[in-house]
Amino acid sequence: MKLAIVGLGQCGGRIADEFARMQMRSHTLRHIDIIVEAIAVNTDATDLAGIISIKPDTRHRLLIGAGATHGHGTAKVGQLGAEIMRGEVEGVLDALKRNPKLPEADAFLVVAATAGGTGSGGAPVLVRALKEHHADKPVYALLVLPFEHEENSEESTVYNTAVCLKSTNMVADAVILVDNQRFVRKDSSIRANMLKINQAIVEPFFNLLCAGEEKKPKNIGAKVIDAGDIIQTLDGWTAVGYGKALLPLITLPRDDSHDFVRKDLRAEQGLYAMDEALAELSFACKPSEAHKALYLVSAPAKEISVDLNQGLGDYMRKAAPNAVIRGGDYPREKGLMDVTVILSQFGEADRIRYFYDKSTSLIKEREAREQAKIDRVMLTEEAGKDIPSLL
Repeated sequence: MKLAIVGLGQCGGRIADEFARMQMRSHTLRHIDIIVEAIAVNTDATDLAGIISIKPDTRHRLLIGAGATHGHGTAKVGQLGAEIMRGEVEGVLDALKRNPKLPEADAFLVVAATAGGTGSGGAPVLVRALKEHHADKPVYALLVLPFEHEENSEESTVYNTAVCLKSTNMVADAVILVDNQRFVRKDSSIRANMLKINQAIVEPFFNLLCAGEEKKPKNIGAKVIDAGDIIQTLDGWTAVGYGKALLPLITLPRDDSHDFVRKDLRAEQGLYAMDEALAELSFACKPSEAHKALYLVSAPAKEISVDLNQGLGDYMRKAAPNAVIRGGDYPREKGLMDVTVILSQFGEADRIRYFYDKSTSLIKEREAREQAKIDRVMLTEEAGKDIPSLL
């Protein structure tokens, strides 16, 4: 599957940068192209300058809203981010259209954090514009939920998140949710945390996108997961998971008398990887409530057996009994067996409801505070009505 990526704001730009790095990796190591375009869009010039892998030109790094923000960002005002994007969305679309390979993309992916201003406000506006201009391709959003300390210390974080989630879900074909808090390493610096988190967010997409683009017969699975399977699975609220089990790099000559032991061991390692993928989903949700699911197992060809695929399929059916399930294999990595999981079409998720409920309460509290402020001003003006003015 080939994607065109647009990263909005600081978080979205850095994740888009990771996707650009993934494209270099797939092109160099596998001679496969999976990202036909990756651009970063921001209202903050400094954030754009901090990107590494996305091409350093004005078509790939777009500074928008300079008249309103003077290149210093939106100060986490989502409404301003939406207003700026509405005024400059044609420029973003034009930057994409100028890439002659854009028709090769199977889908668009808009990446943003929900807590800020540029990304949270701009994401739904851009998603809607992409759908209007590219009706033949699905448009997905990858939205990053805030850290716990952001929720507790900044009131606007919860409000921006709720508005972004609702607005984007109204227009996107699927919203892939990633909860920052689930990836936090408490003993790491903020900078190291962010780097590791962004890498962890992007890594599950590598084999998933490569599998359907593979051209070498030895690396084509018995059951291929391609763009069609992924498009049919991605729908509504979506979680992604990734798990892996290490395999020996060197194996002893095959002994048929002990082959059943080896098969059992590989099946066990595959189930371990899938269990890890389900345990480390990108946001807290119940697999049993998903209505669509997909899994991909990648390992050396000799380690992928019918028993392994059957075991993984049975495991997924137990975990997601209400889901239409698609599964496949990708004979690839040495010394590693990994499983990528997509769970989609959740009717409801506790994490989303939390932001909606808390934001609703905050709106009422804000209205009460605003009215109290107006009342105090009126009382003060009333007390000074008989005092003369020098103006």
